[in-house]
Amino acid sequence: MTGKEKSEIVSYRIKNARKTFNEIQILVENQMWNTGMNRLYYSCYYAVIALLVSIDVKTLTHSGVRRMFSLHFVKTGHISQELSEFDSDLFDMRHSGDYGDFFDFEKEDVLSFVEPARKLIGEIEKLLK
Repeated sequence: MTGKEKSEIVSYRIKNARKTFNEIQILVENQMWNTGMNRLYYSCYYAVIALLVSIDVKTLTHSGVRRMFSLHFVKTGHISQELSEFDSDLFDMRHSGDYGDFFDFEKEDVLSFVEPARKLIGEIEKLLK
């Protein structure tokens, strides 16, 4: 991958992270809690992917993304342990909401994840600059 291609992918992913994050407001207004949690997860996931692409780390699975994110950015101190734990919790919540039988989030569940997601995406954007 050329430097230009990498830059374009990183830019695309971070824009997609922001676009997906902005969908949350619509979902909250329409009380779509499970979908809201899903979109919160994916907004952070896209940002993390942008960060990994920026350092030429390729992954094939969500678990791989989480491992590489921890290895390259959390263990090195670029991203706080607190935000890493939030990202893991968000993964677990999204998984429960998407695949759990009879599992429904409440308004408070989703709203409590909005600000930490905004913070994680913002920290990733800082690292990308």
